[in-house]
Amino acid sequence: MRSLRALNKSASVYSTTYGAYPSSLGALGPSSSPSSTAANLIDSALANGTKSGYVFVYYGIFDPAGKGEAERYIITASPVTPRTTGMRYFFTDQSGTIRTESNRVATSESPPID
Repeated sequence: MRSLRALNKSASVYSTTYGAYPSSLGALGPSSSPSSTAANLIDSALANGTKSGYVFVYYGIFDPAGKGEAERYIITASPVTPRTTGMRYFFTDQSGTIRTESNRVATSESPPID
């Protein structure tokens, strides 16, 4: 859950800095010279999509009539090995709400974490 909070915060900072949400986790990743392709907002493990026993998948949602920039995003986090590396599945989006499920991939319809 800490990684999802970090991703939401980093996507928000990225959006404020570059005027759109990132197109991938890699765009938030480490860099000695931050830019829109590597903003230096998260560590390399998270930028590569696997950390603390979870696989993080980032989906940039693009406006088809826009400039090709992500206007929204969703992130899912699933255990690398269910019931071994993690017990729950997670979902979040640009709202910052983190949602969870115990036995299936979490979605926007899953219960929020209190």
